[in-house]
Parts: sequence; C-alpha cells; structure tokens
Amino acid sequence: MATPLAQPDEQSGAALSPARRRGLRKLLTVGLIGSSIEWYDFFLYGTAAALVFPRVFFPQSSALTGTLLAFSTFWAGFVARPIGGVLAGHFGDKYGRKPVVVTCLALMGAATFLIGCLPSASAVGALAPILLVTLRFLQGLAAGGQWGGIMLLLTESASPKRRGFAGTFGQTSVFVAVIISNLIFVAASGLLPDEAFLSWGWRIPFLVSIVMFLVVLYIQSKVEDTPEFRELQREVSRPERAVVRAPLVTVIRSKWGTILLGCGILSATNSLFYVSISGLLNYGTTSLGLDRDPLLAVVLLSSVAMLVVLPWAGHMSDKVGRRPLILIGGLGVAAWAFPYFQFVDSASLPLIFVAVVVGFTFQCLTYGPIASFLGELFAPNVRYSGASLSYQLSAIIISGGTPFLMTALIAQTGSTIPVAIYIAAMGLITFASAWFLPETNTPEIRRDPDAIPGTHLYR
Repeated sequence: MATPLAQPDEQSGAALSPARRRGLRKLLTVGLIGSSIEWYDFFLYGTAAALVFPRVFFPQSSALTGTLLAFSTFWAGFVARPIGGVLAGHFGDKYGRKPVVVTCLALMGAATFLIGCLPSASAVGALAPILLVTLRFLQGLAAGGQWGGIMLLLTESASPKRRGFAGTFGQTSVFVAVIISNLIFVAASGLLPDEAFLSWGWRIPFLVSIVMFLVVLYIQSKVEDTPEFRELQREVSRPERAVVRAPLVTVIRSKWGTILLGCGILSATNSLFYVSISGLLNYGTTSLGLDRDPLLAVVLLSSVAMLVVLPWAGHMSDKVGRRPLILIGGLGVAAWAFPYFQFVDSASLPLIFVAVVVGFTFQCLTYGPIASFLGELFAPNVRYSGASLSYQLSAIIISGGTPFLMTALIAQTGSTIPVAIYIAAMGLITFASAWFLPETNTPEIRRDPDAIPGTHLYR
C-alpha cells in the first residue's frame, strides 16, 4: 500500500510538520529524478536527430534533406504531445494525478528503449523510419501526459507558500536531462570510432532508459495522490469543487482564453530552448564547421548554470509574484535574439557559450514560475486538463517545429537573421500573453498565511 509522502494542511497555508517536510523532500527528489529521466528520453531524440539519424535512417538523402527528414520525425513527438496532454488531463482530473504519471513514465521508458533496438534503413529499408516515427509518437504521448502530472504532484503537495519553488523541481529536470543526455552521447561518441558509433554506439544512450522502470515502481508503491485531489474526491456539497465527468470540455468552455494565453507565455522559452539544444548542434557542425563534442560540451555547461537559476526563479515567484518574472524573461529573450546569433555566427566556442547561457537565463525567468502559475490559473477539478492543454499546445506549435524551421530558414536565406526575428517575436508573444493574464500570487495572498495562490480566480 502506498505511504503518504507529503500531506500539508489541505485548506490552509499552515507550516508543514517535520514528518511532512521530510515527506515533501522525498517527493521533490522523486519528481526531479523521474521527470529528469522522462525528459532525458525525449531530448535524447533531438540530439540524435541532429547528429546521427540522418545517416542511420535516411542514408540515401542529401545532407540537408536527411537533416530535414530527421527533424520532421523529431516534430512527430510534439504533434503527439497535445494528444497525450488531453488524455492525461481527462484521466488525471477524474482518477488522480499519480496513476497517470506512472503510466506516462512507463510508456516513455518503453518507447525510448525500443528506439535503441531499431534496425537501420540499410537493414530493413523504409520500415526503419516508419518504426522510428511510431516510437517517437509514443514518446510524445508520454511527455504530453507526464508534465502536468508531475507538476501537480509537486505543487499540490507543497506548502501553498512554496509552490513556485516546488514546481521548479519538475522544471529543473529539463536541464538535468539535457546534461545527462549530452554526457552520455559525448561519452559514447568519444569512446568509439565513428563507424562503430554510427553502427551501434548511438543505441547505448537509448537503452539506458530502462532505469525508468525503477522510478515507476517506486512511485507506484510509495507515493500517494495529492491532498487537493483527495479533497476533490471527498467533496459532495459543492459541485464546482468536486470531480467533474468531462474535465476537458468543462475547462475549454469556461477558460478557453486562459488556455490560449497560457500557451502563449511558453513561446519564448520553448523556441529558444530547442534552438539551443538541437538546431544549434546541426548548424554548428554543418554550417560553421565546428566539432560535435565541443559543441555538445557548450550546451552541457550552459545547462549546468541553469540548475541554479531555475529554482531561484521559482523561489522568487513565491516572494514577488509569478508575472513579473515571466514578463522580464519574455522581454529578455526578445532583446537577446539578435546578439545570440551574432555570437553563434562568430564560430567561437566561448562566445557561443555566452550566447546560450544568457539566453537560458532569460528563458529560466519565464520557465521557473510556469509550473505553479499554469496550475493556479485553473480550478483543481480541471487543473490537469487546463494546464496540460496550455503547455502541450505550445509544444506542437512552437517546440517541435523550431529546429526544422531554423534549418529551413538558414538553408533558404543563408543567414541567421530570420531565425533571430522569429525568436524575438516569440519573446514578445510571451510578454503580451503574461500581460493579459491575472497574477495568481498577489501581494494580498502573499501576506495572508492561510491563503492559497490562485484560489481567488475560480471561487
């Protein structure tokens, strides 16, 4: 039987007891580890799509065409993410956060492991890329469902006054995943000759994902659902606070504008992030003539710096509100877009590092508060559906297409200026979206020891 890891006072902001604080620390650790492995599996595909898949799965294509085809399969995961978010949101709002998280983590681990087992195009022809796209689609379903579940397990189990910080343990996992995936990829490619790496060495990072099932077993046996969801299951006197039959339909009817604006606030962080972890790798190695491993190391070191910035941003959102940080981050990404590509085009690794780390910093100001902010915009009985739909709509519109768009624009124009214009526009969309959304953690709420952020928006 599962044991409760974190049970704060469900209707107040009272301080947690020592036992409950220990339980929350365990939950934060589990959330960080599980989400890190999940995103490792998802991002690993992007690295492989930039460096390996064009030659393994599209060997008869030209270098440019092979890269575009590989990035189109990369996009398939993002097409699936909103579907995963919708399905997970429906079941997560009806039956609980935990069972959906367990299912999504298991699906991601299985799909990633099987990618490492795929035959190459030289062995089975067109069947190889078809299988690759299918497994990538399953990865997308899993990623689309897990984000909302992990985010709610962390924030709904935390003290109301520390939900911004708690949510960053799910967000920080993104950069942990980038570090792990790059380290394993660098190790595999560095220890093996190119021929061996392209033949079988690239499979090792995918096969490592089998460890996900240990996390799945732990969550299944040791973690209970969140206090807020258990309260929903007990609520019968107020239907607006109880579990609803069709949470997705309910949230779309009542909060469609919030969903679209929530999608908009992710534009800056999603576009610049995927330029930096995937598009940059292909552009640097093919157009700038940089070696693969030093460029991977630049992305890795930049991600290390973000392990400090992200939790700090979440912590500050508990102190000063969510919107100010998101507004600053959106404007920062817009302003940095052109210097970013000027530094990248220098082909100097130190300047590329500066470009990426400054961009990541502005991105983190936006990304850090988003886990708590998106959840607080929606009532608990439709929260999984609303937050997931906002997050995953941005994934299909912005995230998945960015590396493809970057490669195509540079190939068409011979310049990175159109890409910089695109990133700047995404930053302004984030700023405008946050401007029109309400603050969920107002000064009045921060001063009230019993207030729960966001509840004033849906009472």
